[in-house]
Amino acid sequence: MISTIQQLLGGGYAPHGYCLLWQPWLIWTMAISDSLIALSYFSIPIALVTFLRRRPDVEFSGIFWLFALFIMACGLTHVVALWNLWNGAYQVEAIVKLITATSSVLTAVLLWPLLPKAIALPSPTHLRLANERLRAEIIEREKAEAALLQARKMEAIGQLTGGIAHDFNNLLQAVSSSLDLIASRTANDERARHLVDMALSAVDRGRRLTSQLMAFSRVQRIALRPVRVADLLVDIKELLARTIDPSVELSFDIEEAPHAVLADSVQFELGLLNLALNARDAMPGGGKLHIAVRNRHLEGRDDVDDGDYVGITVTDTGIGMTPDVIARAFEPFFTTKAVGQGSGLGLSMVFGMARQSGGTVTIESAPDRGSSITVFLRRADAALASATTPRHASPHEIQHLAGLKILVVDDEPMIREVLAEMLRGFGCTVSTAENGGQALGEIDGNPPEALLLDFAMPGMNGAEVARAALARRPDLKIVFATGFAQSDAIDAAVGDEAIILRKPFSPGALSEALRKALSA
Repeated sequence: MISTIQQLLGGGYAPHGYCLLWQPWLIWTMAISDSLIALSYFSIPIALVTFLRRRPDVEFSGIFWLFALFIMACGLTHVVALWNLWNGAYQVEAIVKLITATSSVLTAVLLWPLLPKAIALPSPTHLRLANERLRAEIIEREKAEAALLQARKMEAIGQLTGGIAHDFNNLLQAVSSSLDLIASRTANDERARHLVDMALSAVDRGRRLTSQLMAFSRVQRIALRPVRVADLLVDIKELLARTIDPSVELSFDIEEAPHAVLADSVQFELGLLNLALNARDAMPGGGKLHIAVRNRHLEGRDDVDDGDYVGITVTDTGIGMTPDVIARAFEPFFTTKAVGQGSGLGLSMVFGMARQSGGTVTIESAPDRGSSITVFLRRADAALASATTPRHASPHEIQHLAGLKILVVDDEPMIREVLAEMLRGFGCTVSTAENGGQALGEIDGNPPEALLLDFAMPGMNGAEVARAALARRPDLKIVFATGFAQSDAIDAAVGDEAIILRKPFSPGALSEALRKALSA
């Protein structure tokens, strides 16, 4: 064994230095170079092995181990070359080169199929872009979650607002009906009539306030009818003045006797309030808010039919909007305000209101130049808008209702009492019930001709009572008298032609509703 090793190391061949004629500078140049190359080659596998041990999750670890073997064999060839400068161990050199060749060929054979996979690995740039996209998605998700939370808060506030409006409307109904009964009994007392009229005026202001709350709760039916914009602005001026900061100068410009528009008056007031609040928020340091009404004629637009419209323009001197913001302004939940400072529903609500009315909304704005938002609503017959229901029932309608057998269903005792007294004044025969069960029992035992029905009641709601009552008496006439009504539930029970009286209502509105129900 020892002799074999000696033969391999010695070999009996002339050393490589003999070929170099033993020139010192050649010998030592070759020796130093081979030594440095060998040391460098040996350090590379050590680094690779250290890397692989610390990063066992790295892709293609097998090829790294093979590459380390190949580099180690390359370093070994230089060690043998250094040895052979003074010894002729060419057999060892041949063996080392064979090992090197084998490892190099195997490395090459395995490397090429792995090349496409290696190329597909993400580069630092790709990773950076992917991280940026991930961060953007996280931000969008956080915004979506914040919008969802805000929507749930708005829904909860809407439900709370609707409940408050219902209770307040019941109180207003009791007060207004009592005042109407007092007025009917003091017709010759001018002082008493004056006091009653002032009280009824306060009730009417409360009614407008609860109507705005009901619109905010988003559960009442959209009622499109001709309304005068000028009259609505007169009603909402005081509310806008209280809502807008003192640092904002509020002004109006209304044309002489502008046309009426086809709209839901409560939704219109709420939409105008949203526009005014957005304008206020766009002017944190104060500014000017101008509301103008103009008759306009539109042609050639894709979103509305050609024709006559009324344009309501809300202009502010605030920070303005960029084109990107304008493009997304009507998207639900889109807002440029901080989380918790805006729901992103204001402009989308305004746009929805305009589209339901057959109109549209336009925005003109630029950064630091303020904004002008114009709501275009279809023009309507002003004569129809001026028609209002008289507060007191006419003698003709009282005569028409005389003898009518009617059941009043309401869970509030004072509401039942004042409505029953009002109906008896019309000459009706009145019975009362405080809930759905009592009402159905009354219908079975003493069938009425008409039903004056509240909606929000314990147990069965008004829609459920109406459905059960119609199942017993299909010819029964039903009028809903409520301060809070889920329109969809009523439509499902009695159809979309249901007659709904919004509390507080006057004797004239009650007699008109009953007349419509009887003639249907």
